[in-house]
Amino acid sequence: MNDVVPMLTYADGPAAMDWLASAFGFEEQTRWLDDDGRVAHGEMRAGDGLVMIASTNPTYEGPTAHRRHCEAADAWLASPYVVDGALVYVEDIDAHYARAVAAGAPTLSEIEDGPGRLYRTEDIEGHRWMFMQRA
Repeated sequence: MNDVVPMLTYADGPAAMDWLASAFGFEEQTRWLDDDGRVAHGEMRAGDGLVMIASTNPTYEGPTAHRRHCEAADAWLASPYVVDGALVYVEDIDAHYARAVAAGAPTLSEIEDGPGRLYRTEDIEGHRWMFMQRA
């Protein structure tokens, strides 16, 4: 069990959960919807890790939507590095990268060598992710 669990908010939680499953291979564990169809509590498994998802605030906007009207957000999102989101370890970085690209994930970096092979991307609402294959 992990001692740290990322918790992310999405404007459209149901769509985000579906996209995270198809693009990144996350496995849905739990999806509780409120009366308005928003995700009150969602859980996605990523390997041995867990990511919690919610969409309960109707005024929330993800990073991509926010940067369209906020000059400061646009400036700090110009860098390809992870600003929010998470690092996820995967077994086969090449297959994972191909799956994400096929699903339309915007790539922030190609696969590169470092402490392990890795790449950076964004999800459907602009949260940033780094996927790494251990060396």
